[in-house]
Amino acid sequence: MSPFSVSAFRHLFGAQITSLVGTGLTTVALSLLAFDLAGEDAGLVLGSVLALKMVAYLLIAPVAGGIAHRVPRRAWLVGLDVLRAAIVLCLPFVDQIWQIFVLVFVINAASAGFTPVFQAIIPEILDDEKTYTKGLSYARFAYDLENLASPALAAALLFVWQFDSLFIVNCLTFVVSAILIVSANIPAAAQTDRVGGFYENTLFGLVAYLKTPRLRGLLAVYFAVSCVGAMIIVNTVVLTRSVLGGSEIMTTVFLGCAGAGSMCAAFLIPRVIDQLGERRLMLSGIVFAAGAMLVGGINMMLGFESAVFYAVLWAIAGAGTTFAQTPGGRLVQRSAAVGDKSAFFAANFALSHGGWLVAYAMVGWLGGLVDLSVAFLASGSMALLGVGLAVSVWPRKDPLEIHHSHPGFWHDHPHDHHDPHHTHAHPGTQTHAAGTNDHAHAHSDDDQRHRHEHFHPPVTHKHRFVIDSHHSRWPVESGEQV
Repeated sequence: MSPFSVSAFRHLFGAQITSLVGTGLTTVALSLLAFDLAGEDAGLVLGSVLALKMVAYLLIAPVAGGIAHRVPRRAWLVGLDVLRAAIVLCLPFVDQIWQIFVLVFVINAASAGFTPVFQAIIPEILDDEKTYTKGLSYARFAYDLENLASPALAAALLFVWQFDSLFIVNCLTFVVSAILIVSANIPAAAQTDRVGGFYENTLFGLVAYLKTPRLRGLLAVYFAVSCVGAMIIVNTVVLTRSVLGGSEIMTTVFLGCAGAGSMCAAFLIPRVIDQLGERRLMLSGIVFAAGAMLVGGINMMLGFESAVFYAVLWAIAGAGTTFAQTPGGRLVQRSAAVGDKSAFFAANFALSHGGWLVAYAMVGWLGGLVDLSVAFLASGSMALLGVGLAVSVWPRKDPLEIHHSHPGFWHDHPHDHHDPHHTHAHPGTQTHAAGTNDHAHAHSDDDQRHRHEHFHPPVTHKHRFVIDSHHSRWPVESGEQV
């Protein structure tokens, strides 16, 4: 069915669109503010802002994912929207460059706490995988459309307002986003078996993510995507203005070509993913995108400077990167226990942006200090390296249910006695001494979730396998102890 038939998705999708548009306007306004304060050094300021944005994502997202299961999700999302609105409202009063850095860090720290929790809610309200895939595609389409629409909207608004008025518009979009989230029917967070303090919960998502083979492959694909995407974001203006001798309009057209390719791919994904599967679709997409970068670099070294040719390469790269990254949400939600989704999405958010931090520096410095053709070749080569890593760590056969064994062990975590994995004996009972599977104990709330120290007897079974409090490592062979 259509994801828009679910009212909660309609509200959350509306919240996403409004905040995306506002953020796009703020990106334009920040560029103008940086030039107003730094003059010719505005590029250096903006580059530092982008790097600071990635640092905020890397530091804050795992923390947010580690504590998200302990807070009401609606209040969490609304509170972060309000915080972002308040911070954006401060930007028109900035008169020092250091103030930009502080405010931008806080805004992106709030986004790092908001986005993974928001992403974890979507597969819960779209519990059918095909419907969820359509939701992912619509979200990607909205992102690309915002990239095209926000500069045009900003240009129209600047005819009648000063650029600092765009910050006020962004503040209002965050307020609208908060209102839509308040009106959405957001399910309560599922309970998790995780125990431990702040440190253990912060690290859980990162460690569990990296122990999951398909997610290690996904991370390698994301790195490849960042290598191609950074080339488009950072060096499109250099290609169009310095190499092809075009105008600002040509720069906009090239970015539009990449966006159009991405939007076409987003519409195709729900139609082809069930036939190809995530692994084949994602790897094929990034190979095409990397090939476009390599072909562009080779032709530039040969002196071939056709605007139409490079515009086609940009469209291919846009489509390829979307095929490669959009299905990632399916892999993340498939790899996490119900109560751990926020932690996994937070790890996915943080680790994937680490790749962008490396890629921005690589293509920016190579394009500026060496030659744009070298940046092209480096972008394509590093993307192919990412493909090779993904192929090596992401098994071709990737079943959801895995046959494995558990040794007998003592454990303390929240549980009830309806889950077949929690047949255990309790301290102080006769059956506990014998190590058998008896439910008898002194609790009066036997059917409710509770916690106490209990013994899990040895067992060999097969079920949907995820890294959680009971499964600390991925089995290499069938029946292996985990």
